[in-house]
Amino acid sequence: MTTPAAYLTGLFGLHGRVALVTGGSSGIGRAIAGALAAAGARVVVLARGEDALRATAGELRAAGHDADHVVADLADRAQVRRAAADAAVPFGEPDILVHSAAVNLRPPLGDLGDDVWDTTLAVNLTAPFLLGRHFGPRMARRGYGRILHLSSQQAFRAFADSGAYGASKGGVTALARSEAEAWSRHGVTSNALVPGFVATPLNAHLSADPARVAALADRTLTGRNGVPGDFAGAAVFLAGPAASAVTGQTIFVDGGFSAH
Repeated sequence: MTTPAAYLTGLFGLHGRVALVTGGSSGIGRAIAGALAAAGARVVVLARGEDALRATAGELRAAGHDADHVVADLADRAQVRRAAADAAVPFGEPDILVHSAAVNLRPPLGDLGDDVWDTTLAVNLTAPFLLGRHFGPRMARRGYGRILHLSSQQAFRAFADSGAYGASKGGVTALARSEAEAWSRHGVTSNALVPGFVATPLNAHLSADPARVAALADRTLTGRNGVPGDFAGAAVFLAGPAASAVTGQTIFVDGGFSAH
């Protein structure tokens, strides 16, 4: 007789898998990195800040997990390519690729300069494309892969000066579908998660306004804003065997924010 623990491990366990999490040293990315590690994956976190990366990887190792880090600026294509190679060094090629790194620059559209547009698209959309193009075919050849993008409410509705950020996240949502079309027949799924408002370093400008934070919470059906840990279950599910038929989807983990 199969025990409940064995059954659940068969559905959701990630033992033997390797995960690369961009933006894995803070916010939602950090929570997802911890969740994947706790489910058994060996985890590499990638971001710009080496101190935060070392701290995150160190905490994962202290908890008994295999973890390492790679430093790179995802706005720089050469660094993205180098990071793709470096990320495979500690534990081998990743089976799970999580795109959480982003910049959130929100000047009014009429004031949005070329520099903001170029940086936003480079980090939020081009880097996920480049990393997906590098690892997706490799996953397909091995017959297993999971790609997970962090999208945004701004991909679907405009508010709070969506600007370049909203455009980039709309592209991310479509990129997940394109990757699903390309590789799902070969065992590689690609999906997007959409948060509501989650207080992270990415949106510190909103977190500093208590009235606005309260108004955002009132808009949800749960009556609260999100926290990074809300994404642990969805990420583990989408990264594991149980989600083999879930691909090309956009899944809202937003407390009902989008349904209000």
